[in-house]
Amino acid sequence: MLGTVLLLLALAKTACPSPASVASRRAEALKKLLEVFGMEDPPAPPAHFKQPPQYMVDLFNTVANADGVTKNPDILEGNTVRSFLDKTHSEEMRFLFVLSSVAKNEKILTAELHLFRLWPRVADGPKRHHFCQVSVYQVLEKDKPDTPGGKKLLAARLVSLQTSGWEVFAITPAVRDWTADESSNQGLLVTVQGLGGSPLDPPPLQFASGRGHHESKKPMLVLFTDDGRRGVSLPTAGFPGGSHTPGTALLLGRSRSTRSLDRLQPCQRHPLSVDFEEIGWSGWIISPRGYNAFHCKGSCPFPLGENMRPTNHATVQSIINALKLSEGVSSPCCVPDKLYSINLLYFDDDENVVLKQYDDMVAGSCGCH
Repeated sequence: MLGTVLLLLALAKTACPSPASVASRRAEALKKLLEVFGMEDPPAPPAHFKQPPQYMVDLFNTVANADGVTKNPDILEGNTVRSFLDKTHSEEMRFLFVLSSVAKNEKILTAELHLFRLWPRVADGPKRHHFCQVSVYQVLEKDKPDTPGGKKLLAARLVSLQTSGWEVFAITPAVRDWTADESSNQGLLVTVQGLGGSPLDPPPLQFASGRGHHESKKPMLVLFTDDGRRGVSLPTAGFPGGSHTPGTALLLGRSRSTRSLDRLQPCQRHPLSVDFEEIGWSGWIISPRGYNAFHCKGSCPFPLGENMRPTNHATVQSIINALKLSEGVSSPCCVPDKLYSINLLYFDDDENVVLKQYDDMVAGSCGCH
């Protein structure tokens, strides 16, 4: 599928027909490429420059190398990570996250509330607290969150007052409710109490809000999901070694003698670069700027050596072809026998930052099959 799409793009770039025909072919190729990435239309780039949450950037760098190729397929839970910023922008500890961009077919695996803990206020008098209890509630009744039936406890724990930094709370049940029924999303309420559950006024602990604090410290919901698009055709694995420099794109329109020479070369892997800036996607894709998909090219002559990584079936087919024991049996083909996944970090239509993993996107090695 991906090879066909890249072929269409190259044809659109190198062919000689009318500009309208070339534009039409390019549009068709880009539409097919979007389908590979599970999209109907490319997301609109943010209206203004927007810095992605550092957590999402760090997660991308943990999961993928500089070209976006997965280091280890077991690091990420599911194949999609979505981040949402709080929409209330209030000083109170009430938070609302709009989840309309989550597709109905996405399975909710884990949901986390990320809050940045500010340095505690200096306590008046000799008494000073070292810990306090932080509780996170799902709001059930928007106008009555403090009534017994107005909220549901999701998480609670003791938090130190000696440092600042991020606190993460699991809120998966609430998000599953919200994605099942969007109208039930009344947001979250966070409370700070003393060790015995007594109220503290003023509370010695505060979290950064959407107003008056740096973008990098805003309350954030991180959602781990799986959209069911996991690859099943070939085994995937982390890419060996480090980053690979993208090679030149597949060139078409070559002479017959050049193509014949290619067929005389043994089966092996060749570079095939995908440049997101060149195809007009750099406005919404944060990382990577492109990647090396690689492609397989060459002949599988009889007898097939171990260096050609043949399957038993390909070996038998090669023998039948060489001995002309059956009509219409061709020689084995040079194809990928190991595929790796890549990761994209990008802005969706609502300017939320998404990390998505796509299986079977890079030819890891080639063999005769």
